[in-house]
Amino acid sequence: MNNRLMKYILALDQGTTSSRSILFDSTGKVIATAQREFTQHYPQPGWVEHDAEEIWSTQLRTAKEVLKKAKLTGKDIAAIGITNQRETTVAWDRQTGKPVSKAIVWQDRRTAGFCDQLKAKGAEPMIRHKTGLVVDAYFSATKLNWILKHVPEAKALAKKGQLAFGTIDSWLLWNLTEGRVHATDVSNASRTMLYDITTGTWDAELLKLFAVPASALPEVKPSSGVFGETALLGSNIPIAGIAGDQQAALFGQVCTKPGMVKNTYGTGCFMLMHTGTKRIASGNNLLTTVAWQLGDGPLEYAVEGSVFIAGAVVQWLRDGLGIIKKSSEVEALAAEVPDTGGVHLVPAFAGLGAPHWDQHARGLLCGMTRGTTKAHIARAALEGIAFQVTDILHAMQADAGVKLRELRVDGGASNNNLLMQFQADLLGVPVVRPVVTETTALGAAYLAGLGGGYWKSQSEIATQWQAERRFEPNMKSAKRKSLLTGWTQALERAKTPV
Repeated sequence: MNNRLMKYILALDQGTTSSRSILFDSTGKVIATAQREFTQHYPQPGWVEHDAEEIWSTQLRTAKEVLKKAKLTGKDIAAIGITNQRETTVAWDRQTGKPVSKAIVWQDRRTAGFCDQLKAKGAEPMIRHKTGLVVDAYFSATKLNWILKHVPEAKALAKKGQLAFGTIDSWLLWNLTEGRVHATDVSNASRTMLYDITTGTWDAELLKLFAVPASALPEVKPSSGVFGETALLGSNIPIAGIAGDQQAALFGQVCTKPGMVKNTYGTGCFMLMHTGTKRIASGNNLLTTVAWQLGDGPLEYAVEGSVFIAGAVVQWLRDGLGIIKKSSEVEALAAEVPDTGGVHLVPAFAGLGAPHWDQHARGLLCGMTRGTTKAHIARAALEGIAFQVTDILHAMQADAGVKLRELRVDGGASNNNLLMQFQADLLGVPVVRPVVTETTALGAAYLAGLGGGYWKSQSEIATQWQAERRFEPNMKSAKRKSLLTGWTQALERAKTPV
């Protein structure tokens, strides 16, 4: 593209609490950002819903706002990339484009009982073998099964072949193309529990198990390549890249070689290790997932581990305990003491994720004495995040047989220097924070730019990645060992009694 320097890439970053639009230039630099929060619906304990139409309207509004902010028009955009909260499930009428119910969010636990039934039936080994996923309410298939069972309109539309199912990327793509394209990418498909990640196809046995009609499913396409065009921003713009948020962050961190690892510190933590074209079956309760597919290239894979509560523990210190007024105050409070004084905070408020997968575990604060202060508790909260990440990384290294050289980090809590230094100390390897920490949106932009010919190659993109700061480990191994032993003991107390 000759006029590349005059054109930009628009990334639509549709998250769990807000819709954002970010413009990037040809060097991968952020030009402008627009963001709008949307409503969280909690109709019952354990249920989490979103209004899919509100998601679409806030996303479109931010796309228009970011162009206005940058004084640009649709003609200045070379391509659009989409990245999204994964697993969140939308079902809609193909003729009217109207959702049949609220979207069921990835955090929603209403199908936990159904998951227990699947395990009791002995379905888990087959599901794991085909999808790389553990049987958990987290994924889309059980959510869609619930909609088909409990929403009469969904059942009626499915019978007529008129129901459409999608994760949030498909919903945005459908609306951007005004109902012309019903598709998803390989990374999002791999999170549904309906997709065989070895053959790269929707699986008939899984569709039967979850009672999902094949007619409702989107077409699965590579993550980088043209999906369709939108005319809603005043010019025909190709939508040329889609990936689930964590895979997009892996691509944005340029972790494109086997053994490279990134960790995103958000509400939760999501760690992915790129394993190349080789699918690694986890022996340590991690997920195997599709990382991406570039054009007509092969499927590339990753091993993933998730921590349910990371940055959310800081929100709890603020809103639940009231020991800080703003989340940004936690680092200074924690730094008032040299260590936790033996206090451990296991933030299992929503159970434990990888590698434990204990949905009945609960949060635990232990090791307190009369001398314990709020500073010790704040420090224990931050250290609890780093301990959980370390557990996942040890499991990952055991699965892949690869020794980590460095950990690339992003997300809001990666700006906490005390946490990042403690993470490096626990892991015994450097923790590296990039200049651009908007790596999820950047990954979507890179996939779209490659898919639309804006960037020529992955090696061109790799030259743009720059470290802002490296945290080198400086803890003695005996101290590290002692800290990890203390954490393991606290963790065992938080778990469900066997």
